[in-house]
Amino acid sequence: MNLKPVLVLLALTLGATHIANAAAKPAAGHHERIVVHSAALVGNLAGDSTDRHVSVYLPPSYSRDTKRRYPVLYLLHGFTDSDSKWFGLEGKHFVNVPKAADAAVANGVPEMIIVMPNALNRYGGSFYSNSVVIGDWETFVTRELVRYVDAHYRTLARPESRGLAGHSMGGYGTLRLGMKAPGIFSALYAMSPCCVAANLDPDPKMFERVANVHSPDDIAGQDFMTKAMLAGAAAWSPNPKNPPLYVNLPVVDGKLMADVVAEGAANAPLAMLPQYIPALKTYRALGIDAGDKDQPIADTVKALHVRLDDFSIAHSFEIYDGDHVNRIEDRLTNKVLPFFGERLKSK
Repeated sequence: MNLKPVLVLLALTLGATHIANAAAKPAAGHHERIVVHSAALVGNLAGDSTDRHVSVYLPPSYSRDTKRRYPVLYLLHGFTDSDSKWFGLEGKHFVNVPKAADAAVANGVPEMIIVMPNALNRYGGSFYSNSVVIGDWETFVTRELVRYVDAHYRTLARPESRGLAGHSMGGYGTLRLGMKAPGIFSALYAMSPCCVAANLDPDPKMFERVANVHSPDDIAGQDFMTKAMLAGAAAWSPNPKNPPLYVNLPVVDGKLMADVVAEGAANAPLAMLPQYIPALKTYRALGIDAGDKDQPIADTVKALHVRLDDFSIAHSFEIYDGDHVNRIEDRLTNKVLPFFGERLKSK
């Protein structure tokens, strides 16, 4: 028996099967973690490193289509979170950016680069703000990081091809940076943004726990709300003459400090918004959302929606069935990335 035709047929069959399987499997992107030095963070009183980790997702065609340039989405994580968790480097998390991005591309969303800086600091988070305690995160994200990414990756280096989004503290950062740095990004999307409304009457009992914090080294062992109160003070009511935490608190010995309360309130997006109407009107698109069970955030997002309408600022708005974290990966794949895929120019 002549086995040669049989072997040839077998080889062709196996080859065709391999090609079919390869075609059926969606292409995956690549992600890497780099370090970017920030001059804007030099001298921060918290003593945080000025060399910041940054996670970068490169879409499936990036490695093979070496002449192609891509739009960029800058994505901001939440309080006590990190880029490494969002990019799956620390095990299971409520969201995995590379997985969500690959799924979006498989669904037909145009490819884009996704960049997430690590904003986890000694206080639990920077709120993407600017103070002598935490450093100038506004400049780092909107200027230094954008310049670095444009210089080291094949980006479409123009506002029309840049977007900014974030979740929770990152949603707050999206609104804040969007207002304070127009002309860098062309589209914004705030997912479940925290801290939208000013807290004019903070509960003195909540600040009793802050008395247990005597140095920045003590912060890591505190509960979430204690960390949040200290981080907010580090971002919005810094005091370089008050070591070792270098903050003014809105409650001292059970008494409200009106000036400090006002400093924090002035940094709430609902309070900031009327001053930044011209900036917000420069954006091609603005999106805000929250889960209906995510209170009080859902109510504050509704209030922001009303205020945006008051000032005739076009935006998309959604309260969906969910809590603060349970649908974020799905939202990223099916809402946020398509939002930017439709609006960021890819040529």
